[in-house]
Amino acid sequence: MTTLSRPARLAAGISLLAAIGIETGGHYVLEVSRGDIPRTPLQLLYARAGHGHAGALVTLGLAGIVLTEAAGLRGLPAHFGRWAIPASSVLMPAGFFLSTAGKDVNEPNGLKVLITAGGVVLGAGLLTLGGSLVAQGLRNGEG
Repeated sequence: MTTLSRPARLAAGISLLAAIGIETGGHYVLEVSRGDIPRTPLQLLYARAGHGHAGALVTLGLAGIVLTEAAGLRGLPAHFGRWAIPASSVLMPAGFFLSTAGKDVNEPNGLKVLITAGGVVLGAGLLTLGGSLVAQGLRNGEG
């Protein structure tokens, strides 16, 4: 069993606490979907996308934290591998929610750039962590 380092415990704890916000967001999306909170079709679509991305990415981020520890990464690759995926679980949903905030919004505003930024951070984190794991697997050659 792998013991989590202090930075990994911190990242995992923050991610789990952020999941409380995702839970609350789920209630909001449910109210919007029922029509209890009036929103445009775009706002409903973006709320669902933001909530779905948040939940999936925080879960993937927790797995990434554990895999960063298991891979024994150190220094900048460890920090990036540990934090990039959880950061994307904030950036992308923030882009979905903030770019359509307001009354009767039918076009996303400039904050939609956060969706792309989150995607770039996610891709870079996955490349760092996945690439490190593949490289170690090829180097170690154990059964």
